[in-house]
Amino acid sequence: MKYITLFIIILIIWFLMTFNLETPNIIVGCMAALITAIVFGRSFLQDSKKFFQPVRYFWIIVYLFVFIWECIKANFDVAYRVLSPKMPIKPGIVKVKTKLKTNIGKTFLANSITMTPGTITVDVIDDDFYVHWIYVGSKDPKIYTNKILGRFEKYLKRIFE
Repeated sequence: MKYITLFIIILIIWFLMTFNLETPNIIVGCMAALITAIVFGRSFLQDSKKFFQPVRYFWIIVYLFVFIWECIKANFDVAYRVLSPKMPIKPGIVKVKTKLKTNIGKTFLANSITMTPGTITVDVIDDDFYVHWIYVGSKDPKIYTNKILGRFEKYLKRIFE
């Protein structure tokens, strides 16, 4: 089932990239998708049934809006810190613990943190993320964990678990 799922995903991506439904393009797309599915199918989705659950797509769209909003807020925050004469920064590396269990969920969370200005995921060890943060506003792990992970984790859990 995961080979078929990968084939369909690759074929859809092919058509979205080429925007061409002529016969030669369809043949080449099918061949490329087939070869990719055969070569990489073993290491693809562990549970391909999740791919066909429409509610996950709803949460992906919600997550994208949340992610974009958080990036906009973080951009303004970093711009303020850069342009402020006092340069109000208090950098540090904090250790936060995630509740996500899947590797893909953790990967998306780490990348979301890194792509948000002012934070970067330095290391991930099991469920612990080490995050460099431009302004560590609290020494309480519960508070800074909620500030860093709280905005993304609940949506990623609904998407990937």
